[in-house]
Amino acid sequence: MRLQNKVALITGGNSGIGEATALLFAREGAKVAITARDESRGHAVTSRILQAGGQAVFIRTDVRKASECQRAVDETLRAFGSLNILFNNAGVFYPHTTLECTEEEWDLQLDINLKGTFLMSKCALPGMIARGSGVIVNNSSGWGIVGGDRAVAYCASKGGVVLLTKAMAVDHGRQGIRVNCICPGDVDTPMLPYDAKMRGQKWEDYLAGCANRPMGRVGTAEEIAKAVLFLASDDSSFMTGAALVVDGGGTAD
Repeated sequence: MRLQNKVALITGGNSGIGEATALLFAREGAKVAITARDESRGHAVTSRILQAGGQAVFIRTDVRKASECQRAVDETLRAFGSLNILFNNAGVFYPHTTLECTEEEWDLQLDINLKGTFLMSKCALPGMIARGSGVIVNNSSGWGIVGGDRAVAYCASKGGVVLLTKAMAVDHGRQGIRVNCICPGDVDTPMLPYDAKMRGQKWEDYLAGCANRPMGRVGTAEEIAKAVLFLASDDSSFMTGAALVVDGGGTAD
């Protein structure tokens, strides 16, 4: 029960890493608010938490819009009375080089992955600062640390998340706020088979390429959720401004 009496807001909490983190946080005692644009999948996650005896709400939110981010924070406060943890997880990916990437796809990835992280943090921070404590965990990527092939906008957005994390940690550390990010590698979420399809690869061939990593496999959403839990809990009480790589050794190879 490492998050007992804590309230967590998770963006993109309706699938993949966000869903796994919402379920884990609830098991660890947190009251959980999840946001996403897909209402049916969002309500399915909150239903699982409620059926297990936890507390959860779903708030339909487009993180590209400041007004919706503020509404998500306000509704979380109305539902649970406080906000202790923000996990900026919402993200999208389109595999393109600079020449292939359209302006629309560039804008979409930068707006959701980077601007959305900024906007949600901007809305959550005032309440955290007023209470003198809070934790923000941002979801970057191994490709926020190193470059990746056919991922120009994604790399730009996730690299921005890493330095946004560090800048917020510097600005708000003395106000009692810790800000860290995770940098996952290949993880078995809906994004991975979509990437294979967009690259014109068979799923088995794509996985074979992932097997070349030092640990020889892709990660699971639950493994990444455990890293998020570590950063969100007091287990990481002396950490801020860190980019925690969880990638099976992919960036070490």
